[in-house]
Amino acid sequence: MTLNDFPITKKWPAQHPDRLQLYSLPTPNGVKVSIALEETGLPYEPHLVDFNTNDQLSPEFISLNPNNKIPAIIDPHGPNGAPLALFESGAILVYLAAKTGQLMPTDVAARYETLQWLMFQMGGIGPMFGQLGFFHKFAGKDFEDKRPRDRYVAESKRLLGVLDKHLAGRTWIIGDDYTIADIATFPWVNNLVGFYGAGELVGFADFKNVQRVLEAFKARPAVQRGLQIPKRPG
Repeated sequence: MTLNDFPITKKWPAQHPDRLQLYSLPTPNGVKVSIALEETGLPYEPHLVDFNTNDQLSPEFISLNPNNKIPAIIDPHGPNGAPLALFESGAILVYLAAKTGQLMPTDVAARYETLQWLMFQMGGIGPMFGQLGFFHKFAGKDFEDKRPRDRYVAESKRLLGVLDKHLAGRTWIIGDDYTIADIATFPWVNNLVGFYGAGELVGFADFKNVQRVLEAFKARPAVQRGLQIPKRPG
């Protein structure tokens, strides 16, 4: 099987078929993978999945991710040299860490701690911050009943408190090691206080450790590049 055997390549032809193919959009979930790729230096080719034109609902994209969510990848040089298609940002981060030997501790206990905090982001921070964004910035703001918004505000504040307490005395989520747990988590924190404009709503000023690590995260050159990949039209 080759890259050309994947239907998605008909809609997004590969200009560099020897490189890992990234199908994404610069949202918090999407930039997890572009940041990881920039951090590892693994050659890749990004393709914009434009939600404005419902690219994510196209048969070509659904052939790669039946859940029609970004990001997704095809690695033409997967395990045993065969192409590997993956969706779900957490699974892709774990794969990239394993493939490159980067962004994941070699100590077994620390590896599972990293996966623990990755799951914390996937199961808590991502869904809760996303719902808060809907109710605060998007259509939810028109609802007269503010109880749904307040529910997600309260849970987002709780999650920030858990993260803030854990980061006390730590450089990164897993101590001195910068890992996929940080790459998964801080795009969502950045989006919460930036794009969603919900910093005051959740009392972000109270979470000094989260603020400190977020600033260190955004200062990384690979993060600055990855936050803009794939480039939006115009």
